[in-house]
Amino acid sequence: MSPHDVFSELVGQDEPVVTLRRAAAAAARIVAGEPDSGGMTHAWIFTGPPGARRTVAARVFAAALQCERDGTGCGECHGCHTALGGTHADVQVVTTEGLTIKTEETRAVVLRAASAPTGGRWQVVIIEAADRLHERASNALLKAIEEPSPRTVFLLCTPSVHPDDILVTIRSRCRLVSLRQPPAAAVAEVLVRRHDIAPDQAAWAAAASQGDVERARQLAADPEARGRRDDVLSVPRKLTSIGACFDAAARLEAASKQEAAIAVAELDVAERAALERALGAGGTGRGATTAMRGAAGQLKELERNQKLRATRAQRDALDRALQDLIGFYRDVLVTSMRAPVPVVHGDLAAVSAAAAGKWTPESTLRRLEAVLTCRDAIDRNVKPQVALEAMMVSLWQG
Repeated sequence: MSPHDVFSELVGQDEPVVTLRRAAAAAARIVAGEPDSGGMTHAWIFTGPPGARRTVAARVFAAALQCERDGTGCGECHGCHTALGGTHADVQVVTTEGLTIKTEETRAVVLRAASAPTGGRWQVVIIEAADRLHERASNALLKAIEEPSPRTVFLLCTPSVHPDDILVTIRSRCRLVSLRQPPAAAVAEVLVRRHDIAPDQAAWAAAASQGDVERARQLAADPEARGRRDDVLSVPRKLTSIGACFDAAARLEAASKQEAAIAVAELDVAERAALERALGAGGTGRGATTAMRGAAGQLKELERNQKLRATRAQRDALDRALQDLIGFYRDVLVTSMRAPVPVVHGDLAAVSAAAAGKWTPESTLRRLEAVLTCRDAIDRNVKPQVALEAMMVSLWQG
């Protein structure tokens, strides 16, 4: 494998890489006018747990489809560079920072996808969070997948193929690529090789991130990320009363809001400034004043979208915290059952071992289920405060 090979981005995904390489090579033969060997299809679904890098897999495959060297995904040609960099004219990416992908946006993408690729290879549509498609948006996408243009490829990213995540009718028309959680050793190797992180620190971060490369990089390099993790993992020891449960829920919700606010603040300011400039802010004369008065609707729409983005960012922050708690209770269960697998939070092995000595495996499993239930409730739009309070009480009671 070349060090510049686009597939090197897929850490610990050997079997999916073989499938995608074969498909990209078949796609290149189709472009060359050779018979279709059956390795390529027009619609794909990428699934996998958090950290499996579903979106990265879709972008890498898109780059290989646009690769000018027989679909090898060389990582060096113009097609690979522009596809990975987000500037390729024939690669559209549908994403959302809100809670759902809008129907209007999906229809616009579907309409454009029906046109022939400008570069003569493939028109690629990547939907980064297909599980967030609005029902009408899903139906619009289904129609496009049922009647695809000859050189159009749809790449959908979703946690699973459960009907709650993707329409059964869409699933039935797509080829499935199942990604797995990368092994900690593979993640650690990437941190050492690409980010020059010390091997010991890389090994710890890779395990603590539960296979998520980007999360591992943050934990290894960012003291604030490590501090937030420490705060979350101190929660089980602080649940000593019903009042402590409500306090812990309030602190976790407040911390997630603060993390989300920091994450979106710079972009919010830049977006508002750019819109105001476009609408004539700072100009003089009657025309500029009239334009700004008429801009209230656009500014209100921007504020609404930014509020949705902040909500999404908070939920993502909460999900990271809940993943850490899941890892802790999993460590307790592993220790109590003497399972021959390593713990996730090695730096807290003594704490999880002490908990394993106090709790029965059944009570630990109930606690683990409480965290999973909380994740599911937040995903179903239950207010985070309510879901977190219910979880904390269940964790306290065991």
